[in-house]
Amino acid sequence: MAKRLAPAPASARAVWPGMHGGAYQPLSEPQMELVLDAAFRLLETLGMAQAPTEFRDRVIEAGGRVDEHDRLLFPRSLVQHTIDIAAKEFTLHALHPDKGMEIGGDRVYFATAGAGVLMLDHETQRFRESTLQDVYDTGRLVDTLDNIDIYIRTVVARDMVSARDLDLNWAYAVMASTSKPVGTSMFEPEHVHEIAAMYDLVLGGDGEFAKRPFAIANNTFVVPPLRFAEESALSMAEQVRAGFPITLLSAGQAGATSPAALAGSLTQALAECLAALTCVNLISPGHPCIMGMWPFVSDLRTGAMSGGSGEEAVLNAASAQLINWMGLPSGVAAGMADSKLPDNQAGHEKAITVGLAAHAGSNIIYEAAGMLASIMAGSHEALVIDNDMLGSINRTVRGIEIDEETLSVDVIESVVRGAGHFLGHPQTLAMMQTEYTYPVVGDRLSPDDWTDAGARAAHEVAHDYVTRTLAEYHPTHLPAAVDDRIRAAFPIQLPRRGADA
Repeated sequence: MAKRLAPAPASARAVWPGMHGGAYQPLSEPQMELVLDAAFRLLETLGMAQAPTEFRDRVIEAGGRVDEHDRLLFPRSLVQHTIDIAAKEFTLHALHPDKGMEIGGDRVYFATAGAGVLMLDHETQRFRESTLQDVYDTGRLVDTLDNIDIYIRTVVARDMVSARDLDLNWAYAVMASTSKPVGTSMFEPEHVHEIAAMYDLVLGGDGEFAKRPFAIANNTFVVPPLRFAEESALSMAEQVRAGFPITLLSAGQAGATSPAALAGSLTQALAECLAALTCVNLISPGHPCIMGMWPFVSDLRTGAMSGGSGEEAVLNAASAQLINWMGLPSGVAAGMADSKLPDNQAGHEKAITVGLAAHAGSNIIYEAAGMLASIMAGSHEALVIDNDMLGSINRTVRGIEIDEETLSVDVIESVVRGAGHFLGHPQTLAMMQTEYTYPVVGDRLSPDDWTDAGARAAHEVAHDYVTRTLAEYHPTHLPAAVDDRIRAAFPIQLPRRGADA
């Protein structure tokens, strides 16, 4: 019991960041070829509307043109060349030297993300507007949860008044709350370099962030269908120049802003992401990008988003498979439960969507923990419960290693001829941590023992974890002197008691 309860060193865990996925393949290779060809045709004949001047000029110089409807058309040869030269893998650093990760191939990492406007308050269990403190507190929890690899802000800090305050304080709060890799968004291009300068202060000098980027810029560059979002596209160009790895996000909603046919939704998302990838690589060939195909699904009876549906699950898994097949870094959104509470509905919605995305080999699975209400709301209790889920899913991705030792013929023989059970066998003790995962809040007691222990539901146990962690755990990776310099240079509004109490 003591051995099981003691935390295993990272090298001896049953699961670890970057497990290899890719076993689930919802599409055949001929089907993927058809989708890619259709995306090429869309870009060549329909293209993108509202292209910023820089994108337009660079694409035209590379052989594109603008049609009579003022749409920027991308030649197939240019897009194919982009795929060929684009970064296939890159290092996402972290403020903790041991928490960086290699993005690409079929390695799977779990990340939070979202732009929820509500928080399911862990004290009142009622929805309220989300705040900057929520962004910071969520990161503090993530810092303690082993199965969440990357912290990208989950909710909007609605107590920030200006876009600049929001952008700079988001960037500060995610960075100050965890030493894991982080991510944020920028609403306006002029804020991009300010955030990079803030991160330079953290790393000790001008230009240091570009050398060791530890933060992803999530950029929803498109207003589907096939139209650039002006401010986001302009920000994307500056994110390239500042050295941010960029998640190129296309989030059309099937039946509303993308076709109801799942194949059509997949095709549109691919075309949009390829347009952005082409523009980025025309600015800086080989710049680290993640193809963020996030095709969302509608409940066609009401038009409401359905983030936890089977259609969402297979669509995002197909997106991951398609991008990996093209050799590019992939990122999809899963775990976007439609349920408003961390209940059975949320559990099955999250498990099916995250599970399929992981087995399809998505390099980063965004929204993987903490989100409810079709990503309109965040929940600290859900974050903690989802961490257990991610550990179990990661264990299924790892699979079963079969070799002469694990086949255990000698072990079985020794038990049959000896004690008659495996409970005290050295193999059992040796594999308690390396072969098995254990939940943080999930209950495995018998009904009688569970009743004797207080008959508590998972969300109640998670609530205790949240309350205890937020009261006791305060990250120390940001030195006070560096924090002082950041606060002197930027309008940081998170109280010091919130950042380093």
